[in-house]
Amino acid sequence: MKLLRSLLLLSTMSFFSSLFADSLKVGDAAPTVSGVTDTGTTLDLGQLYQQHKYVVVWFYPKALTGGCTKQGCSLRDAAAEIAAHDATIVGVSLDTVEKQREFKEKNNFPFPLIADTEKTVARAFGQSAMLFTARECYIISGGKIVYKDTGVTDKQAENVLAFLASQKR
Repeated sequence: MKLLRSLLLLSTMSFFSSLFADSLKVGDAAPTVSGVTDTGTTLDLGQLYQQHKYVVVWFYPKALTGGCTKQGCSLRDAAAEIAAHDATIVGVSLDTVEKQREFKEKNNFPFPLIADTEKTVARAFGQSAMLFTARECYIISGGKIVYKDTGVTDKQAENVLAFLASQKR
């Protein structure tokens, strides 16, 4: 009976630890994964890393919600300034292609949004993505994660631009 309880406890702990996976950290290799965008086309992040000095990948829990809209609009409003650093922006959530398209159109986002319904991109970045993605932002350069923040909404672009400006020193 003691052995059975120990096995049950171990399997329960293993299950819950898999729900709360560790997301990637600065210095980790950036995932070379693809996802379907708001236009229904496939976007290969590995190719994008090769085309730009920096790739900003921002995760948000749910399209068309308050915090996610603030986060996206922050990046939208700074998109030209971010692009001046040879950086491109990609958004990711578990929403459908249709919901991503609506989110993009409603907010005039000039960047693609990945509809990660299969959770491929989120899991590649170390997220458990049970019901939603965690609010995180990564900057990738040279195939490595060089910047990460979590939980940021309307200050997302400000943080990204501060990091990019610090790299010119």
